[in-house]
Formats: sequence, structure tokens, C-alpha cells
Amino acid sequence: MDQIGRSETLRIVLALRRLDRAAEVALWATDLSRDAPSLPTIRGLFAGAAWHEREAAELFGVEFVGGDHRRLLLSPAFVGTPLRKDEVLAARTGLSWPGAKEPGESDAGLGGASSGRRRMVPPGVPDPAVWGDRDPAAPTPEPTAVTDSLVAGRARKRR
Repeated sequence: MDQIGRSETLRIVLALRRLDRAAEVALWATDLSRDAPSLPTIRGLFAGAAWHEREAAELFGVEFVGGDHRRLLLSPAFVGTPLRKDEVLAARTGLSWPGAKEPGESDAGLGGASSGRRRMVPPGVPDPAVWGDRDPAAPTPEPTAVTDSLVAGRARKRR
């Protein structure tokens, strides 16, 4: 879990269950630094953990020392950690929101965008003043500033 907004950590939770006693669950949790999250692998003890370790490594950037470092879900060319809350996905900012709130509001409709309503920004798209269409000479925004601007349903500013 990405704990941004609460703390600057990633939380790893391990749940173990015996098949002959399915109601009993053992839970362990640890918090890792966002800068260099690293844990020793447990795939030698639990072979099924290898898939989950590879998934966490790819999607959250957690390094499992002694684990399998091959890609599992994303293409080898992909750079980033898509499930971290401070990661901004380019597809969310590059494409217009396909849904319509009211008749005539969709770009696909015959009437085009309604002039009486302001277009809403879809969830997950940060404020362009913080990330995206901003001055290239501006300093890189802090991850918390990007996360704070990810408010779903805010009205898009007119320029």
C-alpha cells in the first residue's frame, strides 16, 4: 500500500493461511522508505510468493533481495511505478475523458461540449499548474504537491 498523505512509506502486508485451517490467518506488516524500498525475498520459504514479489517490484518499485527480477506485467520499455499514488500516468493527461455528464457534453456527440457547463477533470489527473502543461524551467514539484492536486471532479480552469 502506498501511504503517501499519511506517511512517506510503502506498507507491505504478508498474510499467511493454512489450507487445513482456513479461518486462521497470520498477518505481518512492515513499512518501507519510499526512496529505496527493499526486503529480503521469501520465495525460498513460500514458492507462491515469487509472483507477488515480482508484481510489487514492478508496480510499486520494491526491491526483493534474492528474488526474481524479470518483468511480469509491464513491457520492458515501461519506466515508472504505476501503482504509487505520486506516479502520474501520461494516458490520463493525454486523452480526453470519454464519458458525458449531461447530453451534449461529450466530444463524440453531435452538439459538442455544452457551453453552459465547465468540463470536469477526470479522477487521477493532476492540476496542470503542478504537473504536465507547465513551464519547463519551473522546479520539479514535490510528490505530495502532485498528490494533493489529484482531486477528482474539480472543474477544469479556462485559459
